[in-house]
Amino acid sequence: MHHIRARHWIGILLSLLAYAGVTTGAAEAHPHVWVTMTTELLYAPDGSVTGVRHAWTFDDMFSAYATMGIPAATKGHFTREELRPLAQVNVDSLKEYAYFTYAWINGRREKKAFNDPVDYWLDYDPGKTVLTLHFTLPFKAPVPGKQLRIEVYDPEFFIDFQFADQNPVKLVGAPALCAVWTDKPHDDNFLTAQSLNRSFIPSEANVGMGMSFANKIMVQCP
Repeated sequence: MHHIRARHWIGILLSLLAYAGVTTGAAEAHPHVWVTMTTELLYAPDGSVTGVRHAWTFDDMFSAYATMGIPAATKGHFTREELRPLAQVNVDSLKEYAYFTYAWINGRREKKAFNDPVDYWLDYDPGKTVLTLHFTLPFKAPVPGKQLRIEVYDPEFFIDFQFADQNPVKLVGAPALCAVWTDKPHDDNFLTAQSLNRSFIPSEANVGMGMSFANKIMVQCP
């Protein structure tokens, strides 16, 4: 069951491997994906929050699989236009999984807080050989900014999200004196994208485990 879910998640959820023409065997051989993320919370002039803007950078091995077979005018470089069909596949697939983004408003989780994403695209860093997915999730209705928590995680833990080391969260247009902080539980038993032995297949993750390692963004405004 674990490997069936892994193939389903990689092949269908993001659809990156399938789009790039990678076989099911390759997907099964590397079932984990790592994402380093930065997030912006977007504020309206009245102090309400109107949306969440993400930038998700995939690990280099997954990026290599994802771009395999995509035609490029310059070898080793991909333009935003060349990656446009892949970006569309990404956001279409992520909808089924609520974009791995969950909102708690005034202490209550809102299950359907967001509209479909807008302003989405992929870019490629040829130096680091990684893909980054950019997209914005608008709230269905502006959210009072006094107390807000955003959580980002994959419940099945086949993808491991982590905050960027520098400037992981930014408040855009927020009122003065708003405070933001982040939190993510840490467990040394799980490998990171940097420490992973590429020949080792992690098997510790279970369905539902991802919630225990959620990336939390908390905002408090006067």
